Amino acid sequence: MRHSSFRTGLILAAVILAASVLLPSVASAQMREFTGRIDKVNKKQMIVDNRMGDKVKFVYAGKETVVEGTKSEWKKLKMKDWVTVSWKFTDKPRKAYKVVVFEKKDEDDEE
Repeated sequence: MRHSSFRTGLILAAVILAASVLLPSVASAQMREFTGRIDKVNKKQMIVDNRMGDKVKFVYAGKETVVEGTKSEWKKLKMKDWVTVSWKFTDKPRKAYKVVVFEKKDEDDEE
């Protein structure tokens, strides 16, 4: 009976050790979102302004970048398009994995 308890404890310790090593890398790969208006865009990158003082640069990640919504390709993105960009917190520089383009906001017409 003691041998079985030792084995169970050893397996439990191994599982805890593996989880402590693997979970931080999984947690750090979580996706983040940033919503705003495109301030600048070219073939390689874009800068998105959330109109609250934050401007964030995202780089085009080639086949990994998916564009959805009112536009379907990176090359169709233009200044003043409203977007939500999904990126991984750990990316340096930030890669745009998903860009959702949506209709202009009413406040954009006031400028």
